[in-house]
Amino acid sequence: MAKKCLISGKGVQTGNNVSKSNRKTRRRFEPNLQDVTVYSEILGSQIQMRVTSNGLRTIEKNGGIDSYLLGKPVSRLTEEAKELRKRIEKAKAKKGI
Repeated sequence: MAKKCLISGKGVQTGNNVSKSNRKTRRRFEPNLQDVTVYSEILGSQIQMRVTSNGLRTIEKNGGIDSYLLGKPVSRLTEEAKELRKRIEKAKAKKGI
């Protein structure tokens, strides 16, 4: 499974561990990914996703996954988020909201 956030797109970064004697060894900086279930009011179902804790705070701040995805420009979303946005827009048009 990829270590990448569905919302923010944050992924693994690399760098160095630097010791006291200034010896450098390679290391990985992994994002703080959480497996969460978010409820979509428009779809009427729960969505499972892997997001960073920062991405989860962003969703909460914007009032839920529906308003976050519909309010963000498509060009700034990840591929999985674009597909989810299409599903939400389709359901929204079907309900006539």
